[in-house]
Amino acid sequence: MKSMASPHEKQGQWVDYSPKEIEDLIVQLSNQGMSPAQIGLALRDQYGVSNVKSVTQKRVNQILTEKKIANDIPIDLLNLIARSVVLQKHMNANKKDYSAQRGYRITVSKIRRLAHYYVQNGKLPTGWKYTSETAALLVK
Repeated sequence: MKSMASPHEKQGQWVDYSPKEIEDLIVQLSNQGMSPAQIGLALRDQYGVSNVKSVTQKRVNQILTEKKIANDIPIDLLNLIARSVVLQKHMNANKKDYSAQRGYRITVSKIRRLAHYYVQNGKLPTGWKYTSETAALLVK
């Protein structure tokens, strides 16, 4: 029985860009301040590249890491840190907003658990700790 290939597996056949051109586009979009997810969406919507991996044999994050453009902190952790900074500013302005305080505690808990996971897997340096002071600096 012959297996059918998915459209993503046939991707490279109709893309007008070479793998080198796609890597250059990824670097250019990253320099414009886009996250890897936003780069993937821009490549899909503006350039007609629906799956970067099928053409370049690498993911967007792998390309950014090779070019030494990738962030030191994973993007999901950075998003949680940004959320905690926004909640902290809100709590300073609204002292009696107890639901915001609870949301802040939950967010900090998620940050610490995710940081522990990334330290174990070597994506963050050993001894990396979350503090509200460093969080404000990371987000800026």
